[in-house]
Amino acid sequence: MSGSISSAPLSAPVKTAAPAPLVLILLGPPGSGKGTQAKMLEDKMNLPHISTGDLLRDHIRRGTALGKQAQTYMDKGHLVPDGLILDMLFERVSLEDCAKGYILDGSPRTIPQAEALQQRLIGQPAPVVINLDLSDAQIIERLTKRVVCEKCGTPYHLLYSPPKTLGKCDKCSGSLIQRPDDTEAVIAKRLKVYHEQTEPLIAFYSKQKLLHTVDCTADKDTVFSMILAFIKQH
Repeated sequence: MSGSISSAPLSAPVKTAAPAPLVLILLGPPGSGKGTQAKMLEDKMNLPHISTGDLLRDHIRRGTALGKQAQTYMDKGHLVPDGLILDMLFERVSLEDCAKGYILDGSPRTIPQAEALQQRLIGQPAPVVINLDLSDAQIIERLTKRVVCEKCGTPYHLLYSPPKTLGKCDKCSGSLIQRPDDTEAVIAKRLKVYHEQTEPLIAFYSKQKLLHTVDCTADKDTVFSMILAFIKQH
């Protein structure tokens, strides 16, 4: 009589859950280094860096329905309403490249924007909120010392990354100029708007125990290391 060989059924391969998306929010006044840190984080973590200012300009440039609506407010000298900004933001973060998370720079700007974002994130891990802290005096010193080549656009800082020859670009020998929005009067206005509209977000996220504050008087690499440490804790 021939025998038969039986074998136990193979177990199904174990499916590993996809990592939860990481939403990183960078807060801080103009000149605190949000854009610089966001770019470094984008390169390190392979997450898209989303700036609402860039989103707004892109919609206007492409002439989208949202961009046209926003332009009507801007033409009248009015702020673009929270609803329009959120529509642009939520459309962007719904794209496939944001499935693993994203880095927000310049958003949310107001409490209503923050509340709407929190509603969207219900059921997902809480965001990591980093507050880049710098005094007004230090911000004014930073921004008023920025210059740029009027020919090739290369940026310099008269204190931290000065040109080899005062007033001349190292790359093309073009003249170095100060951007109109880097004058002390304009910076003071930008800081006033920040303190009135955006600074309350610090209290909003602190109350929810989501806020991590980083002293931005340190160099950018030290600040970056501190941000990474907070993300690792999260």
